[in-house]
Amino acid sequence: MNLNQILVANIGSTSFKFRLFEMPAERLLAQGGIECIGSAESPFKFRIGNEPDRKGSAFFADHGEAIGFVEKTLGGFGHLAAIGFKPVGARNISGTQLLDENVLRAMEEFNTLLPVHNPPYIAAVRMFNKLYPQLPCIGTFETAFYDEVPLKNQRYPVPLEWESKYGIRRYGFHGASHRYVTQRCSELCGTDKLRIISCHLGGSSSIAAVLNGKAVNSSWGMTAQSGLPQNNRVGDFDCFALIYLARDLGLGLDAVEKALTTQAGLKGMSGLPTGDVRDILAAAKSGNENARIALDVFTGQIRKFIGQFLVELNGADVLIFTAGIAENNPCLRAEICANLDFCGLELDETLNATVGATEAVISTTRSKIEVRVIPTNEELIIARNAWTKLSTLN
Repeated sequence: MNLNQILVANIGSTSFKFRLFEMPAERLLAQGGIECIGSAESPFKFRIGNEPDRKGSAFFADHGEAIGFVEKTLGGFGHLAAIGFKPVGARNISGTQLLDENVLRAMEEFNTLLPVHNPPYIAAVRMFNKLYPQLPCIGTFETAFYDEVPLKNQRYPVPLEWESKYGIRRYGFHGASHRYVTQRCSELCGTDKLRIISCHLGGSSSIAAVLNGKAVNSSWGMTAQSGLPQNNRVGDFDCFALIYLARDLGLGLDAVEKALTTQAGLKGMSGLPTGDVRDILAAAKSGNENARIALDVFTGQIRKFIGQFLVELNGADVLIFTAGIAENNPCLRAEICANLDFCGLELDETLNATVGATEAVISTTRSKIEVRVIPTNEELIIARNAWTKLSTLN
């Protein structure tokens, strides 16, 4: 049997999304997902080929039952060559790896640093390994895109021993997304000799500086709780403010950790029940001052990193907007690009207002920096890397 299909599994704490690719043609065969796993009602949606979406809801007690439902939906997993994953980080491991127990244990060592991401991924991979031991589980770590970042952009100003002995340094995430859009940008521009600033703005957000196809810096720090304000996670935050809250004011480390990882970010600043930008935009439009300020902080931090990377790259050839917030909110794109005429960036207001989640140039023909919307396709990067890795395992 010619096994030429890769199932890309995107694991969340209560969700399971998938895309099925035929390789090496990279043809998308099916896609879908299940939300609210463990709740009384778990909505699901999937599409096979060009068929209409199939929607419904059911009870899935855990990810194992959700995986079983996807297997049945796809007519079994016997045709799969591998399952591809997008794990976030592991101690002393990056790149594309076979997710065996050694790698999973290295991921567990970073559970404290990546509490939202690593535990559900580790559990899901172990479940796949147990249920389908014949299927290779292959993951491309989100840090992989940044493996060649210059040392000066990795180091924190801390004792050298902390880096050499404990691995305390800046890593970078959203690697699959930034890699896809910068590669796609090179295809569209006909060259990879470009200075690119890539803005991935979604439930979690980050900015990457890319020179001639290679990442040279990132807004991320050591963890996914750093950088830009996230949906409900803090972003950059003074570490001594944490010590003050936990020790001097008596909130305790566990309570502060929970607040910074679940009640902070856009959600915390706005005071709304959710950090969804759509809800915050609506609240700001209705006169909610905290919602407006949360958006101002968000766009201000994005502009701060764009400014830093303009200096570092000695300008830019392309500014890319990608992911849900960036692709679907012309008003935020306009705010981010405002008053950048000093570097020759000129947004086309009419184009920007009409472009949604589709590939487009939204700068004027006079602009010295081209501004593009490029919808991301992280799953395709994972499928490509898994397919390439398979050749080294056989």
